Amino acid sequence: MPGWIDTHCHLDAPEFAPDVDAVRQRAAAAGVLRCVIPAVRAADFAATAALAHRLGDAYALGIHPLYVPEATAADLDALDAALTAARDDPHLVAVGEIGLDFFVPELTREPLRTRQLQFYRAQLRLARRHGLPVILHVRRSADALLRELRALAGPGGWHGIAHAFNGSAQQAQAFIGLGFRLGFGGAMSFERALQLRRLAATLPLDALVLETDAPDMPPTWRYVPAARRAAGEPQARNEPAELPRIAAELAALRGLAPEVLAAATRANACAALPRLQALLPPKIEEYTHYPSANR
Repeated sequence: MPGWIDTHCHLDAPEFAPDVDAVRQRAAAAGVLRCVIPAVRAADFAATAALAHRLGDAYALGIHPLYVPEATAADLDALDAALTAARDDPHLVAVGEIGLDFFVPELTREPLRTRQLQFYRAQLRLARRHGLPVILHVRRSADALLRELRALAGPGGWHGIAHAFNGSAQQAQAFIGLGFRLGFGGAMSFERALQLRRLAATLPLDALVLETDAPDMPPTWRYVPAARRAAGEPQARNEPAELPRIAAELAALRGLAPEVLAAATRANACAALPRLQALLPPKIEEYTHYPSANR
């Protein structure tokens, strides 16, 4: 069975609270070796780290742009302190989820637009200080993100992932040129997503990683159209167990065997987030059980 890495999965979200162990078991049974769980606010740092340890997964710490309106300078201090305390924790793989969101209208207006930029810059500097990659939230904000990355680039460049990438080919190449891998997930499964599917098919294979963004960003087979939701049908919850089927979409677009894509995207994930390598089983083919089954 190919071994997959879900590079972006919010297993700490409230939607998973009732059955997170069962969710992770289903993912493991489907061949998902590890998930990366990115925190979204300072109040969640300890719980996110504890969950990743319990499940045998990886985590990242950061302040998501959607939580910037309620964040304070003390939260940046808390992030610095948490990164310092976890300096030797192999499960900590990045600073994230951080970035800019220029899709939500109120976040594009002042003072929140500038506030987002301030938190983004501060967290990039913390990533530099602690020698960690970054996991970026990119929503109608690629050019602004790139400007700050260039301004703060050190001699070694960057490591990290542009999560849920949905920009242009030029923007894709700019992120790749700075050292980033690009996250592809359920959005790629929609046939009408022509540009995204074109990028998935044509970008260099070594630039791609896989993700679900669960419980959000459902693939087409889990998506409930607006008309049905308006009639009372709830949106189906996305899960990391959907990753192999999402991967099958990418494999078909590129004409690759699943095991080839699995090996490539595992290597790409470890290149983007180097600490991940130590969390993988020594022999992928021997991984057949839930990570916490023997604890």
